Amino acid sequence: SNWSPDQRHIAFNQIDARSGSNELWLVDVAARSARKLASGLNTVAGRGYRWMPDSQRLLVQLQPEGQGPAPVSDGIPTGPNTQQTRAGGGVTQIRTYQDLLKNEADARLFEHYLRSQAVLIDLAGQAVKLGSPGLVTSLTASPDGRYLLQQRIERPFSYLAPFYNFPSRIEVLDAQGQFVHEVAKLPLVEGLPTGNDAVRTGVRNIEWRSDAPATLVWAEAQDGGDPSREAAIRDAVMMQVAPFEQPPVTLAQLSMRYAGTEWGSGELAILSEYWWKTRQIKEWKIAPDNLAQAPKVIREGSYEDRYKDPGTPATFIDDRGQSRLLVSGDGEHIFRQGEGASPEGDRPFVDKVSLRDGSTQRLFHSQAPYYEAPQVLLDAEGTRLLTSRESPREPANFHVRELGDAQAAPRALTRFPHPTPQLKDIGKEQIRYKRKDGVDLTGTLYLPAGYDAKRDGPLPLLMWAYPAEFKSAEAASQVTDSPYRFNAVGYWGPQAFLAMGYAVLDDFSVPIVGEGDKEPNDTYVPQLVASAEAAVEEVVRRGVADRQRIAVGGHSYGAFMTANLLAHTRLFKAGIARSGAYNRTLTPFGFQAEERNFWQAPEVYGTMSPFNHADRIKDALLMIHGEQDNNSGTFPIQSERMFAAVKGLGGNARLVMLPNESHAYRARESILHMLAETNRWLETYVKSPTPQGKR
Repeated sequence: SNWSPDQRHIAFNQIDARSGSNELWLVDVAARSARKLASGLNTVAGRGYRWMPDSQRLLVQLQPEGQGPAPVSDGIPTGPNTQQTRAGGGVTQIRTYQDLLKNEADARLFEHYLRSQAVLIDLAGQAVKLGSPGLVTSLTASPDGRYLLQQRIERPFSYLAPFYNFPSRIEVLDAQGQFVHEVAKLPLVEGLPTGNDAVRTGVRNIEWRSDAPATLVWAEAQDGGDPSREAAIRDAVMMQVAPFEQPPVTLAQLSMRYAGTEWGSGELAILSEYWWKTRQIKEWKIAPDNLAQAPKVIREGSYEDRYKDPGTPATFIDDRGQSRLLVSGDGEHIFRQGEGASPEGDRPFVDKVSLRDGSTQRLFHSQAPYYEAPQVLLDAEGTRLLTSRESPREPANFHVRELGDAQAAPRALTRFPHPTPQLKDIGKEQIRYKRKDGVDLTGTLYLPAGYDAKRDGPLPLLMWAYPAEFKSAEAASQVTDSPYRFNAVGYWGPQAFLAMGYAVLDDFSVPIVGEGDKEPNDTYVPQLVASAEAAVEEVVRRGVADRQRIAVGGHSYGAFMTANLLAHTRLFKAGIARSGAYNRTLTPFGFQAEERNFWQAPEVYGTMSPFNHADRIKDALLMIHGEQDNNSGTFPIQSERMFAAVKGLGGNARLVMLPNESHAYRARESILHMLAETNRWLETYVKSPTPQGKR
């Protein structure tokens, strides 16, 4: 759903249960009534509708009239499907993607479903067509409503790349849908140079400047998009003003990659750049309408260093529906809000920041025993704040705070009840411990209600995690999350098994560190094992678990972690691996934070792949995967081949393939089956092992 800029209406879409048509509906907030505006909404490439700045019309993409049914293939090939590459094209990264076009029949289906007709629909439901139908992937109105920015794709399509890398044209149209100006004609991109800082050449990240009537801003790589090239200027940020008769001007030249801009006014905007390889970030204060004024650095450092994160600039939605930088009435201050990471855990905050000298005044800081996160400042002076407040026993509810009165209690706007009151008394503690190399680690330990370690003794334990890469041990050692968050027990994480008598160690730290020029994954396995060993030692030391009844699990990269831990340790009686990848030669052009391709680092890919060490998996491995997983890198074949390897080597494994599910599971039947399979596995091999479940 989407509010109109004047806050009087809400637009939303729904699928009609009988006809299957995707319909656009309008809610009149004052009248508390809803009615249908249009049928045949096309949402293939996005939401399909946006409010115009005047709040009186919606810019909508509909299925073209008279298009007819989708083309049906007779199943008879018209010839071979061919692809070709020639020498001299250079080395490019080609990620692994699912659901790509495979033949001409697919291409015709793709064109049929993507093609849309742009229309303007007023509040009475009257529609005016804009131009002719096309393969439009993006359509946005300028803040003054006089122009439209359109991106449409063209043939030739690719069998190697997703649709957003197909050839395309970026064009400006007038409010009647007539062509005004071509910004760029972009070629097909089937791969990028090596490295996570690689980008496509030409126009990218194009947007309307939200504080101006009709001004376009975009970035263009100056180094060929190749981070391995030496270049003083990596990106240029360009700006072009309506009516687009004059050439674009250079707004900024950056030594790193453009990361976006928060627009305030012609005299104030905050532009960001970053470099992934070094985890560096820089923010500039600029005057977009006064290019002679020198930009000023207002933030510089590592975005991994959460303790020093000053927060993100606060924004507001203006009367045209545009996101703008929130500036104090005197024009001298902006506001920042952030997570407030600290050795005590996250303590969200709001600061008032001087644009003159950078000095700060803390307006709000979350206090124990609550985790209270700023949502939005309600005025330009920073005196009223909407927050979301929660505690281990209280679910998140919205409150309004009067920041000018330190003694005033927050005013509750909502009173959501506890979703699982039968589990409200579970115990929770943010624990801290060290890895043998000195890196500080954290985890969230959950215990069943009423449990006492001295009285009741150790419990069976389920550990759950997702590894993360860092460029410094200092950043890896920082405390994450808060001990005061609500004890949410859902189906997706491990906490549901508290109800079955297990202790749970959730989100235990698994930092993979590569200082300086070292690559984190060069020592992935020893760091992974050391992290798991440290966590096991800590829970055993606390008396909440014993070494003979511990399981480990994770989803996606956490599943990859799980299989590796079973291959390289005997710490765990069982593993729960959901939607994972286990053979890194099937993701040869990088994965997660790994920049190198397989041919640059074959030993790293080999060592990290649990498939290569399947003969060493001696404990029980449960693998669950969606049959339609289209996440890059975690195709279902990953679990199928891993299971076949363990089975063929005489190991103990079970493979559960969930029909019609993707990377995350959604159907009620799938969720319940996932939980049942996991519970049975844990009961058999961890909680009370049967003879066949023992080693």
